[in-house]
Parts: sequence; C-alpha cells; structure tokens
Amino acid sequence: MLREVAKETGATVNQVVLAWQTGGELPIVPLAGASSVAQLDENLAAVDLELTAKQRARLDAAH
Repeated sequence: MLREVAKETGATVNQVVLAWQTGGELPIVPLAGASSVAQLDENLAAVDLELTAKQRARLDAAH
C-alpha cells in the first residue's frame, strides 16, 4: 500500500510514512534521522506532502 500511495503522489515511501504520521487526527511527531543531506532533504519534503482522505484510509487499513 505504501508503494501504491507513493506512486500516486510522486513521493518516496519514506515521505508517505512521515506524511501519514504527522498528518493524522492525532499527529505523531516522528524522530527521523538522516545520515546524508539527501536524506534530510527527503525527510523535510514530507512536510509538504498532503495525503487525501482516501489515501490515508487505505494506509490506516493496511496497518
């Protein structure tokens, strides 16, 4: 399901996970580590990713 939503949004799987965590009804504040500037940029880009209600429901059902 993560890969499907990532493909739909044009985001990475990691970005989808971070967007799902931070955009929920009860948001989770993830502690995301990065070992490179590229990983940090990827993590920060997840802040702007907004999942649709249908995408969020599919992810919720999968977990």
